[in-house]
Amino acid sequence: MDILFLIDRIELKYFEFNNLVTNFWIIRELIRKNNCVYITTIDKLGICDEKAYAHCYSVFEKHGNILYEHKPFKRNIEDFGLVMFRNDPPVDLDYINATYIFDFVNRAKTVVLNEPKAIRGFSEKLHAMLFPDLMPEHIVTSSKSDILDFLSEHEEIVLKPLNRCFGAGVMTLKKGDKNTSVIINSMTNNGTTLVMVQKYLEKARFGDKRVLFLGDEVLDYCVQKLPSNDDFKFNEHCDANIVKAVLTDEEKKKFIPVAKKLNAMGLPMVGLDVIDGKIIEINVTSPCYFIKEINNHFGVELEKKITDFILSHVKTKSLIC
Repeated sequence: MDILFLIDRIELKYFEFNNLVTNFWIIRELIRKNNCVYITTIDKLGICDEKAYAHCYSVFEKHGNILYEHKPFKRNIEDFGLVMFRNDPPVDLDYINATYIFDFVNRAKTVVLNEPKAIRGFSEKLHAMLFPDLMPEHIVTSSKSDILDFLSEHEEIVLKPLNRCFGAGVMTLKKGDKNTSVIINSMTNNGTTLVMVQKYLEKARFGDKRVLFLGDEVLDYCVQKLPSNDDFKFNEHCDANIVKAVLTDEEKKKFIPVAKKLNAMGLPMVGLDVIDGKIIEINVTSPCYFIKEINNHFGVELEKKITDFILSHVKTKSLIC
């Protein structure tokens, strides 16, 4: 099968030899399963005669690494049996426009994971509220008075921009902090921009757990992402900050309905960020599966399980169509 990966522009720049990213492992394994893999980015998409196309590069494996032919060529997206839609957030206007391109791709010819329409309709921070019982106490607001009331009730809170990623702009605030007004005004653009406000969880000092879904399945393998030395949150992808974690039977049981609901929405490949059993964010755009770290910690080859799932998903969709 011919497979197209839509990756981030920064990832294309550092594509070769980068085994920290999930796409490296999945692409290499798909090649080893005799598929032809190509890569592109959102700025290389287009439509001509109502047909979506991409300027793309062919990928090949050499000595365990994946490389690509640097001369691009134009190809209709419907020529591919599968597109892996894995551009990184933030979901800005360029990102949204890229999802519109795929409205012109016939799903009877091409399977797209995750479904761009579903990504477009899903806020990774906001739509965690589809599962309110599994979240920390929270509000979404641009109102300074609402935030002050929430702060007074919970004494320490976390404020998150709705449209940023990788922890950018996320701040904690304690009751009585002299910078309270400045922080709230800055986060809400003086009461004009919505933010997610959550109760601060004490166990956040130990980092957050990445829980991984494949379709309806909650994977047994997971990692703990530790805060950086100079921050309260994980913001540096390095071995020292990613340690082995255990997914309890209780956690797995309560997250199965989450996996099933998201899969039914067209989002089969998802990563939850979890603290003390509570969902703080749901990653649907290009969730990192931390394959390198999980393989090392658990002695597995997670990329094989992921690619088997992807190929079986395509086969199932093709039979339905």
